[in-house]
Amino acid sequence: MIRILIVDDHAILRAGLKHLLSESADIVVAGEAGNGVDALALARSGSWDAMVLDMTMPGKSGVELIKQIKAENPKLPVLVLSMYAEDIYAVRALRAGASGYLCKDNAETQLEQAIRKVAAGGLYINPAVAEKLAVEVLGTTGTSAEVLPHTRLSDREYQVLRHIAAGLGVTEIGRLLNLSVKTVSTHKAHAMRKMGFANTSELIQYALRHDLLDQ
Repeated sequence: MIRILIVDDHAILRAGLKHLLSESADIVVAGEAGNGVDALALARSGSWDAMVLDMTMPGKSGVELIKQIKAENPKLPVLVLSMYAEDIYAVRALRAGASGYLCKDNAETQLEQAIRKVAAGGLYINPAVAEKLAVEVLGTTGTSAEVLPHTRLSDREYQVLRHIAAGLGVTEIGRLLNLSVKTVSTHKAHAMRKMGFANTSELIQYALRHDLLDQ
């Protein structure tokens, strides 16, 4: 049996995933956690064949959590299950050490296949993500491939950028991401500085030009 650990801060989503996998002949949900701290504790104390991990949770999450999990458990495959479509988040997750990336919208039809693939030592991504990952790798090896400024942002900075470009204010973004208004404003300022934007209008134009709102 493939023993998996599910990590998601929404209990109803964890229940849904367990239901999806309940009829699987070779996959068993042997543990679950609702935050990054508990995920790390369970990963240390249990024996798992794979972890199914939500990319964005309050507190410890995202790339930082993946890196810590892989640092402590290098052989543990991590399948990221995210509300975000397969975009730059997937590239960030894979570069941090994840073995796969799956959008939650596709979980019903692809989750079992993805778990089996990563548990067997494989990589589970779609062709679009593979292409973006190739561009990222080429861009860091000095070829002519373009490395877009938003790929250099942290996870939180990128999230804030997209929400601002979608027309949300810092208070609403804070509620969505479980962050204080001050923290959101700080991420916004860092993103604006890293990308060389003088104002929010430039940020929105960039997001539209690079289809960041459709991802």
